[in-house]
Amino acid sequence: MAPSIEVIGLTKKFGDFTAVSGLNLKLQGAKCVGFLGPNGAGKTTTMKILTGLISASSGTALVNGVDISKDKKGALASCTSLIETPEIYSSLTPKEALTMLCAIRGVPSSERNKRIDEAMGRVKMQEWENKKVGSFSKGMKQRINVASTLLSDPEVIILDEPTTGLDPRGMTEVRDIVKSLDDRLVFMSSHLLAEVTEVCQEVAMIDHGKLLVYDSIGAVTSKFAGGGGMVEVGFYGPVDQQTITKMGNMAGVLSVTPSNDQHVVVKFDPKAITQEKLFEAIAGLRAGATSFKETSSGLEDAYLSLIKEAL
Repeated sequence: MAPSIEVIGLTKKFGDFTAVSGLNLKLQGAKCVGFLGPNGAGKTTTMKILTGLISASSGTALVNGVDISKDKKGALASCTSLIETPEIYSSLTPKEALTMLCAIRGVPSSERNKRIDEAMGRVKMQEWENKKVGSFSKGMKQRINVASTLLSDPEVIILDEPTTGLDPRGMTEVRDIVKSLDDRLVFMSSHLLAEVTEVCQEVAMIDHGKLLVYDSIGAVTSKFAGGGGMVEVGFYGPVDQQTITKMGNMAGVLSVTPSNDQHVVVKFDPKAITQEKLFEAIAGLRAGATSFKETSSGLEDAYLSLIKEAL
């Protein structure tokens, strides 16, 4: 069975304030789904309900088809999470901290060393496993935190803004780790649209506790970012004007805008040309194209459009 997360009519009230309001969302399959919304939109509250940290006022939250309010242990048996910014005891080494977590999570003692070695390898921290955590940078600590989510070999991983507070290198390291988890269902909240574009395949946006949209990033961008899809194309060397003109003349292409010497942003009409066909056409120019990805600017336009409409 494919890993899944589902909330049905989920509502959470704190006194007179409604943090989540009748939220319906179903995620299924191995992929990374970005969870977007302004501060106070209900993202962390939703994730805390899904991980059993708080209870819903009404509605249902299921992980792999198991209702967390009725069987928390069963629902979370194949799910791990990283909510907000957890701390690790500074006097412990990563191996000691992860061994303690293995014991808490019921990992058999005969398997603990293997699980820890695999998790530390996944986050590239093997050489630091016997050093005191107190001497680590924020990025190193967060890599250990991510490693902690892998100890029980989960099918579902919930991450609440995993790169918050990190420097650019630390952010890149954590993003690379998340991208490597493509054999699991990862549900990741973030305020960084470029990060979601780079790491995720799909996106769910909420505001005032209500779902605004859930779809692939390409579909959301196409529908809500001014009516066109947007991709960034990178080249091995400087892009000449002849290549830009050729791309601009392709069927379905609306505009081609250089972002620097080696990158251009191509806006296109998804009804006239698919991303796959556009990629094939650009590669066919043999002009040294080396990368092709959806742009964060397109997602930003869609985000601003949706959030503005929700106000």
